[in-house]
Amino acid sequence: MNSEPQAPALSPAYTELPPPFDPDPARNAFDFHIYYNAKDEAHARDLHTRISREFPELRIYRFWDRAVGPHPIPMFEVNNSSSFVNPFCLPYAKVNTFTPHQTGALFCWLVANRGPCPVLIHPNTTKGAFLDHTAHATWMGTPLKLKTGMFDQPPAAA
Repeated sequence: MNSEPQAPALSPAYTELPPPFDPDPARNAFDFHIYYNAKDEAHARDLHTRISREFPELRIYRFWDRAVGPHPIPMFEVNNSSSFVNPFCLPYAKVNTFTPHQTGALFCWLVANRGPCPVLIHPNTTKGAFLDHTAHATWMGTPLKLKTGMFDQPPAAA
């Protein structure tokens, strides 16, 4: 008889994203937006380079030197998507959507390395962009006020 204790089975959450994540394989589960201002631009550019080296499987987008979309200050984005092609994406991005392991690894890495740059982490769920960028979002550092008027608002609760 084997007296060694059996390791418990791991939760499927280590490898599978549960609802309400968008099941469309063309969508990535999370977007990470790293913001910067003029005094922190050098640090943000260093982060951009380091992320591209340490996480070559992830998609890292260009630097925006101005507010764009709902983002109130300059930023760059990191995500991973299998079929969405963005003309602003750097060419070394590979395929595969974020796995829970990749999400956790990038999250932990940013906790240790983001410095003064605020980071918005938002899911892409079936609940809509407004909720994903507000109620479902997580921030590292000081949250910024996003320009959410461009998103469809969820219906008011009855």
